[in-house]
Amino acid sequence: MFFVTDVIWWILICTKVFALVDCVRRKPYDFEMAGTLPKRVWLIILPLAVFVDIVWRNPLGILPLLGTLGALVYLAQTRGSGY
Repeated sequence: MFFVTDVIWWILICTKVFALVDCVRRKPYDFEMAGTLPKRVWLIILPLAVFVDIVWRNPLGILPLLGTLGALVYLAQTRGSGY
């Protein structure tokens, strides 16, 4: 069971870090064109999600799942929009 949760944790932390790096590299104009939250808001949400995931290290806890949801919403809205 520990192996499975460790694999899930690594997949989710990689997703959150990927979203954070993508957010840092994007220009603020891209967020306006995608019709999503401003870049500064995402730069609060995504590092907080990574921090919570590292501190709790339980991929099935409520706070890490909320962070994962935030990262997936970011990826869907910005990368999925084509900007």
